[in-house]
Amino acid sequence: MVVAVVSWQLSLPGCGSLKEKRMVVKSLKDRLHHRFNVSVAETRHHDIWGLAELTASVVTTDRRHADSVLAELDRFVNNDGRAVVINTSSIFY
Repeated sequence: MVVAVVSWQLSLPGCGSLKEKRMVVKSLKDRLHHRFNVSVAETRHHDIWGLAELTASVVTTDRRHADSVLAELDRFVNNDGRAVVINTSSIFY
């Protein structure tokens, strides 16, 4: 079994309040979960308007499949126009 975890440090330049930030973060989390069937959580910067950290995880039986899913997740987050990826990190167990 392979557990893959990826985290993105995000800048949210269009957000001027926590309410706007939460709308963007919730939308991105929900879209990632429904499209890729992964678990997603906001893991840092909860009270800072312009920053967020999202972490997603996937469990599979094959390392290549995990790599593929993480690559698709990364592409999806990078192509979302509301957030700018500052940093990405991933780990496999």
